[in-house]
Amino acid sequence: MDVTRTLAKFIVSHKAADVPQAVRHEGARSLLNWVACAVGASRHQTVKRTLAALYDLSGPRDATILGRRERVDIFQAALMNGTTSHTFDFDDTHMKTVIHPSGPVLSAILALAERQSLRTPVSGRDFLHAFILGVETECRIGLSVFPHHYDAGWHITATAGVFGAAAAAGRLLKLNEQQMVWALGTAATQACGIRETFGSMAKPLHPGIAARNGLLSALLAKKNVTSAEQGIEGRRGFAAILSTKFDPDAITAGLGRTWEISANSYKPYACGVVIHPAIDGCIQLRNEHKLKLDDIERIDLKVHPLVLELTGRRTPKSGLEGKFSVFHSCAAAILLGEGGEAAYSDAIVRNPRVIALRDRVQAKVQAGVAEDQMHITMTLKDGRVLKKYIEHVIGSVARPMSDADLEAKFRALVKGILPPVQTEKLIEVCWNFGKLKNAAQIASAAVPVRGKPKVKTPARKK
Repeated sequence: MDVTRTLAKFIVSHKAADVPQAVRHEGARSLLNWVACAVGASRHQTVKRTLAALYDLSGPRDATILGRRERVDIFQAALMNGTTSHTFDFDDTHMKTVIHPSGPVLSAILALAERQSLRTPVSGRDFLHAFILGVETECRIGLSVFPHHYDAGWHITATAGVFGAAAAAGRLLKLNEQQMVWALGTAATQACGIRETFGSMAKPLHPGIAARNGLLSALLAKKNVTSAEQGIEGRRGFAAILSTKFDPDAITAGLGRTWEISANSYKPYACGVVIHPAIDGCIQLRNEHKLKLDDIERIDLKVHPLVLELTGRRTPKSGLEGKFSVFHSCAAAILLGEGGEAAYSDAIVRNPRVIALRDRVQAKVQAGVAEDQMHITMTLKDGRVLKKYIEHVIGSVARPMSDADLEAKFRALVKGILPPVQTEKLIEVCWNFGKLKNAAQIASAAVPVRGKPKVKTPARKK
């Protein structure tokens, strides 16, 4: 099957009016969560150091870094916003592929929309439609090679995300079918990102690199720069080179009838998603029994295999490494009663009392335990044994965060960066994004201002 062309034809021909309302609402939820994560991490050392390396190299300063006042060119903006949105590891997750779908796509098309606003503004409706198509593209391509591609060591958010960014940017640029084929082919040759970098400052770069490379792919195609006709499925294409398994039907079957963004999930905790059941269970036991670190003799976990593969770091040295340690996460959850960014500061990771409990956490793989499930047995020093089974962790598709939960997460992340009045205005912009005449307005609404922000927003439906 001509997979690349079939996908390209769908991307360029699909009508915004054919997107179901529930899917559009999930797009708004994803946008809200992405903005919060990007703004919230905009002061992190990863972001500061990356910007320091790149800022003087910027071309025309047409685009915004969310949460900051500096402006950069559109390629740097795509890179920076993709990086900030993933720095806290608090962004959305498509659990069927473990792709973080919003970062690569939204970072690319927001930068493009800002540049387009100087000529012909992109409407919020068209922007959301392009975003949904981009998520569909990256997640379907991810499904076609998962889990073999991921197991080989590729970071699928980056490698599949570049296709989503190219598709969404190409849609906004009004590429024709042939140009979209070329855009996907050029994206294929730029797919990169390795899991060896997890726990370092290089890992958050992956969605940013995917956003920048996908945007470049679309812009080149717009000027008729040719590329592979079968960049995805060809004998030496993306799937053949980067995976031992390829299911083309995962890309083409049911296009326009099912939507992968409907399977998107949102994190209540700022770490690898497979740790979340452990945090959830430890917090519940802590609160139910008023536990402190020194009350606990040991914690035993029965887990899905990915927990130890992805988050089995026994001795993390930094906050970023702590995000990939189920052992640290349990101890920090007991200490703080939460799993937000505070649990992953360098100070908490190096806290001697946290380390002492961390060393008494054990985890074993058990057949039949799903990624959003966990069995937790907590043995106390007074001899009591407490048990908790997490059937579906909060934030999963089976137990989703509500709109109100996402708003609360948003406010917590941007606190201290945006003033309260601006925060509320920005939340309204996200919920009503499809009504905006100029999608670039969300970028200006996310730049910290002094005093009352001058942001016009449509009235929200009650």
